[in-house]
Amino acid sequence: MSPTGNGPPLVPILGFLTCVAFLYLSFGDLWFDYNNREARLGFVTRNGTQFVLDGKPLYVNGWNSYWFMDHAVNDHSRHRVGAMLEAGSKMGLTVCRTWAFNDGGYNALQISPGRFDERVFKALDHVIAEAKTHGVRLLLSLVNNLQNYGGKTQYVNWAWQEGVGLSSSNDSFFFDPSIRRYFKNYLTVLLTRKNSITGIEYRNDPTIFAWELINEPRCLTDISGDTLQDWINEMTAFIKSIDKKHLLTVGLEGFYGPKSPKRLTVNPERWASELGSDFVSNSESPNIDFASVHIYPDHWFHDQGFEENLKFAVKWMQSHMEDGDKELKKPVLFTEFGLSNMNKDYEPSQRDRFYRAIFDVVYKSAKRKRSGAGTLVWQFLIQGMEGFNDEFGIVPWEKDSIQRLMTEQSCRLGRVTGRHLQDKMLTEICSHKP
Repeated sequence: MSPTGNGPPLVPILGFLTCVAFLYLSFGDLWFDYNNREARLGFVTRNGTQFVLDGKPLYVNGWNSYWFMDHAVNDHSRHRVGAMLEAGSKMGLTVCRTWAFNDGGYNALQISPGRFDERVFKALDHVIAEAKTHGVRLLLSLVNNLQNYGGKTQYVNWAWQEGVGLSSSNDSFFFDPSIRRYFKNYLTVLLTRKNSITGIEYRNDPTIFAWELINEPRCLTDISGDTLQDWINEMTAFIKSIDKKHLLTVGLEGFYGPKSPKRLTVNPERWASELGSDFVSNSESPNIDFASVHIYPDHWFHDQGFEENLKFAVKWMQSHMEDGDKELKKPVLFTEFGLSNMNKDYEPSQRDRFYRAIFDVVYKSAKRKRSGAGTLVWQFLIQGMEGFNDEFGIVPWEKDSIQRLMTEQSCRLGRVTGRHLQDKMLTEICSHKP
């Protein structure tokens, strides 16, 4: 309804303008800084065993939300991506790991070899644009070793259905020439994708922290590790031929294979050396910029209690950091860790202790300028996502202790590297003691 009379009263207008001026003077810098963090995003690089950003070391405190692209497809769930990124940013978190693949099935990005759903690609565009807005970088995983979201099984099925597959074994993903061509085509399309929102090709976007070649690769048909190693060498060289700006990692769980005989005793059990992967040799590949490790002692052991699993987790991290410092001379990022709430002896306080112990290892690494370059919690969700939850999932703002631990770790790492002085938002976060 339009106003009547000679015009709006002067006093309310002056009062409103005064209020706006007060808010701008009080919070304008923070608002400006938050909304322009994206303009200052630079590429993360590495110098020896450390990540580097804007001339300073970067130690990562972040999380996993694998579900971003899937939820960005539909209008009713798209808001969850922004809500989770905003929550992460408010805890000072710097990197989120998520899937940049969905091969076949519901909401597939790649419907069949070389055929992509533009609707889903625009969902991934949205994820990257939202991350940029919130000042969070993304570690994007390119394919799954597991069957979830298609994975290598879907590639093998495609080759088999088209009559060009050499074998029905899932491991033919690593050696079948036709499947290698499928995957290289997918990589080319993804890396050169021009974001429909930002107008930036993925390979030129610093919002992307790094590419992860494959989630938890295993090749059980060749426990020597040669098949997987050849595939890693070929695919990483191919990626770098297209994108030389971004960091690249394998996506390993961190198990040692026959090529690291002196490290076999570090594995949780004998089966871990018979998976066709090897942490050292796989991470030594010349186009791999940093090593990746997962931490799940309660899944790897079946007869240990919490205290034993906690001790193992710390030793597991220290072993891989030693490899990063002495053998690889590369950063080591612990890209998944968690404690199951399905353990027989589980108590909520154990999760706090588990997180704290892992954070302490990285904090000490940062103080000593060692290769332990950060951690990514598995996994964070928001309310109403029961179907995407698992025994590790957390809604962080429903767990005050976890939220405090995450924020405290962001601040500790920021103070060690001096980043809290560069980032006004982190300064604001860390000025409020948990």
